[in-house]
Amino acid sequence: MKKIIVFVAFFALTSCFEAPERNCNDFRTGKFKFEHEIDGVKKSTTFIRSENQEIDFFEGKSDTSSIRWINDCEYIIQKINPKNMAEKKAVSIKILSTTEDSYTFEFNVVGSTEKQVGTVFKLKN
Repeated sequence: MKKIIVFVAFFALTSCFEAPERNCNDFRTGKFKFEHEIDGVKKSTTFIRSENQEIDFFEGKSDTSSIRWINDCEYIIQKINPKNMAEKKAVSIKILSTTEDSYTFEFNVVGSTEKQVGTVFKLKN
């Protein structure tokens, strides 16, 4: 009888869990916008991503990075022409969930355990 109760409880708990939607391929390429806060000031970065490259536009400057996809929802990005030691470090990005026009992701410098979360919006061309 105990086994049946444990099974029913486990089934009831797991059947209610719904995994977040992840249509990562919808965000592999295109034009995007990422808003973030730096020293209490809201800043915006736009970027154009192709299959293996990303061009970022921030405060009137552009920068190009290479992209290496690990799987449909994870990739590594690294600046092509880093200007300092911090920019030489690769960043790991994992898409956690998607909507029709945005995705939520976590990111960290490769080798670091400190992760941050953000949301990117896909822009219409």
